[in-house]
Amino acid sequence: MSKLAGKVAVVTGASKGIGAAIARALAAEGAKVVVNYASSKAGADAVVETITAAGGKAIAVQGDVSKAEQAQGLIDAAIKEFGRLDVLVNNSGVYEFGAIDEITEEHYHRQFNVNVLGLLLTTQAAVKHIGEGGSIINISSVVTSMAPPATAVYAGTKGAVDAINSVLANELGPRKIRVNAILPGIIETEGTHSIGVIGSDLEHTTVAQTPLGRIGQPDDIARIAVFLASDDAGWLTGERLTAAGGFR
Repeated sequence: MSKLAGKVAVVTGASKGIGAAIARALAAEGAKVVVNYASSKAGADAVVETITAAGGKAIAVQGDVSKAEQAQGLIDAAIKEFGRLDVLVNNSGVYEFGAIDEITEEHYHRQFNVNVLGLLLTTQAAVKHIGEGGSIINISSVVTSMAPPATAVYAGTKGAVDAINSVLANELGPRKIRVNAILPGIIETEGTHSIGVIGSDLEHTTVAQTPLGRIGQPDDIARIAVFLASDDAGWLTGERLTAAGGFR
């Protein structure tokens, strides 16, 4: 039997990259999936089409998770369409790098609003429906330990995610809801291509320091998300799983 048969999952920021890979992987294991997107309807529709073509069930739902009403609307759409909620993957995130003398209020608020407030608002809406045995998966980043220059704000958001992950694991544990985080290293996505990471000195240096000798692919993270969403991870909560090929 598929690991996630009968379960319903919401994946935020799932129109591309890691989120899209997680949505497809959860569906491949039997979950019905809500594919959230902020602006890329075409991307989200393509993910849904891939899932349904393979015999799965999915819908695309637009919503800016940093807005309480829209975060609630996303969860409401999942309940209306599928009748329950078992898994929430808080993947929505933005990143903009800049040295300390380049940081602005807009730069700060854009990243914290999506990466931190969005996680809190979506989780707040979701826990009204997630029952015993449910799983919340937060996508953090190895940047919190790498601490590269010009990432103070972005790394700050992911440090906050790590702290929130631990708090929510303790808070929701009595309700038998598990909360875990995945900390990816550099992953080859549309985003890392667009900001120039792929092919850069940063990529080459990271690969040289990575025991497995490569950067990651979205499916590397998606397989870990499937594990955390499934009963196989039933005795794990409050964990932060670094997924970076051994890079430290």
